[in-house]
Amino acid sequence: MPKDSGIGASPKRREDVRFLTGKGQYTDDINIHGQAYAHFLRSEVAHGTINGIDTSAAASMPGVVQILTAKDFEGVGGVPCGWQVTDRHGEAMQEPKHPVLAEGKVRHVGDPIAMVIADTLEQARDAAEAIDVDITELEPVMDMKAAIKDGATKVHDDLISNLCYDWGFVEENREAVDEAIKSAAHVTTLELVNNRLVANPMEPRVAVGDYAPGTDDYTLYTTSQNPHVIRLLMGAFVLGIPEHKLRVVAPDVGGGFGAKIYHYAEEAACTFAAKQCGRPVKWTSSRSEAFISDAHGRDHVTKIELALDADHKFTAIRTDTYANMGAYLSTFAPSIPTWLHGTLMAGNYTTPLIYVNVKAVFTNTTPVDAYRGAGRPEATFQLERVIDKAARELGVDPADLRRKNFIKPDQFPYATPVAVEYDTGDYDATLDKGMEMIDAAGFEARAAESKAKGKLRGLGIAHFIEACGIAPSNLVGQLGARAGLYESATVRVNATGSISVMTGSHSHGQGHETSYPQVVAEMLGIDESMIDIVHGDTSKTPMGMGTYGSRSIAVGGSAMVRATEKIINKAKKIAAHLLEASEADIELKDGAFSVAGTDKSVAWGDVTLAAYVPHNYPLEDIEPGLEETAFYDPSNFTYPAGAYICEVEVDPETGKVDVLKFVAADDFGNVINPMIVYGQVHGGVAQGIGQALLENCAYDENGQLLSGSYMDYTMPRADDLPMFDVDHSCVTPCTHNPLGVKGCGEAGAIGTPPAIVNGVIDALHRAGHTHVSHIDMPLTPARVWAAMNG
Repeated sequence: MPKDSGIGASPKRREDVRFLTGKGQYTDDINIHGQAYAHFLRSEVAHGTINGIDTSAAASMPGVVQILTAKDFEGVGGVPCGWQVTDRHGEAMQEPKHPVLAEGKVRHVGDPIAMVIADTLEQARDAAEAIDVDITELEPVMDMKAAIKDGATKVHDDLISNLCYDWGFVEENREAVDEAIKSAAHVTTLELVNNRLVANPMEPRVAVGDYAPGTDDYTLYTTSQNPHVIRLLMGAFVLGIPEHKLRVVAPDVGGGFGAKIYHYAEEAACTFAAKQCGRPVKWTSSRSEAFISDAHGRDHVTKIELALDADHKFTAIRTDTYANMGAYLSTFAPSIPTWLHGTLMAGNYTTPLIYVNVKAVFTNTTPVDAYRGAGRPEATFQLERVIDKAARELGVDPADLRRKNFIKPDQFPYATPVAVEYDTGDYDATLDKGMEMIDAAGFEARAAESKAKGKLRGLGIAHFIEACGIAPSNLVGQLGARAGLYESATVRVNATGSISVMTGSHSHGQGHETSYPQVVAEMLGIDESMIDIVHGDTSKTPMGMGTYGSRSIAVGGSAMVRATEKIINKAKKIAAHLLEASEADIELKDGAFSVAGTDKSVAWGDVTLAAYVPHNYPLEDIEPGLEETAFYDPSNFTYPAGAYICEVEVDPETGKVDVLKFVAADDFGNVINPMIVYGQVHGGVAQGIGQALLENCAYDENGQLLSGSYMDYTMPRADDLPMFDVDHSCVTPCTHNPLGVKGCGEAGAIGTPPAIVNGVIDALHRAGHTHVSHIDMPLTPARVWAAMNG
């Protein structure tokens, strides 16, 4: 029988009631009396020198309150980068200033030049059109390989070149890897592109800045995945506001997918402007603005080489990647192609030697940062594509080649050659489960049915592993992180026994308000309805690092467990006093404290009341109240893994690809709420199919965004997707967090793209198109047709 409460149950998401009935409060729903509205005048050219900005005509237009340009931000810091990467020569990366408003030059289409503040949004937009900006256009830097050649036009004139860093990992393995590839029985080489994506959360970004002159307090309401980090970065590094004078609130947030992790210039501008003009200032991004101002994702160009011995065992991997940083360094951008990518190049396999080289390049495009998966999808795509290509070159079954090279259960904990140690896993089990779910044995019959209809059917297999949790802090600090990566929780028990849990994690679709109470309720034996989750407000929650990297339950949930353990320990002391028993004899079960071996007990509510009405209370030993805080810093990443397998059908007349069936067999460790896990995987798979078949953020040679709206940027729709079959019955619990959980939020976006591409290539090979070894994403009908027809 399925559980109906606690860990492992699937109660309906309590937060969905307000979302589905229109009662949610998003940042755009926040309106403060007397607020003005901001509109940003943005660059229409990719690269140019600003000769002058004439705001006089605009300033005199109706309703205009103030117009700010870069000169008004003199003395204000630039938007900071939160991660410093050291290159393979031991030198720090090149780190240009990222001004709040463009200073001297514009560096990408969408770079903000001026901020117009007016009584209404329409007035602000009208006034922006009256601003005269004199710009001398410069040659845009668009091609990454050309950008780092001698004499190339520079995005930032004060830098040595457009090369942010040249990173090698593990550098001491380099010669051994080169030798292994030279002496290998077989080497498979693949060049590929991981296409640039736009995150496109349902809710665009919004910022509302407010200033209270009487107390010198600032408040920023923003669409953020981590309000405490925004407060730290904006307060300390940009505006110079002490943290105790700056409150950041992220209310209901309509999706993030990574794009709302970062501190953006608009947040600082609205907060700054609120004091300058003496009124709250609100900015709401349009969808068109989002395409050119939200951080983009992916955009890697890679060459990967896989060496195998005569028995088809992997002996070495070498990769060379060009990673696009865009015009400026976004908050975590330098870490995505390096530490979140290079450390996963071992995948699920026992490859003994690996060398990863990454050249990060500045271009005149929108900055690039984490997008769902963040480095892990890029690594998995390279690895799973080159393994499939190797299998075809060797004439062996792609699943069998993977099994031959899997890390086996008795090899854990397993130290990879790229500096991470996997604690648990069973990759044969997940692959076997996936093959069972897809009914691999019946594939040939289904392929014959497709052939009879004039279609080509293919089977695509991919296996992934990801690192979640991004920790511990002392390790990531050595790797260049400029913040800790712990998480926090305060558990406040009220006198009547109800509980408020304040968490540093942020929920923007993950279902924390449902799953977190399941954990606390299970530990205390009380009803989940007695527990409320508080998040998103730095004035109410302990300092935390937010939500990204599939860390919420593994790190945030573990902090909650530790705080609840403290609550239980203190409550047992109180219960022991009330029951006149030894603390060691007190047991907590089903919401009551009892003395072991007796029928003496006291209810949860009686203990909590005694904590706040301490008439019969050991005040000499225990202070009143029942509230505890814990900070949890993991000792390692968690390592979810899984097999993603699909069947696709290709129309040879048009090149159109249909995904007929898709299965995901994941090992997420212990699962708190299966329904939420299903939803997370479904969403990730949908986004992965979007990348593989539909989505592409494209620029022309002049730096103009060609896919700047949904007319040109194709998002997946319901009729593009099959019903996904999701399983997480293969469980190897994490060994180093108290819940044994691993994280599930990004898995779908990691394992899906290579499975889809592998399926299409399989379909073409089965039909005799053996000359097609790879097609770059997205696999549009035009690209597939062109590949088939040479």
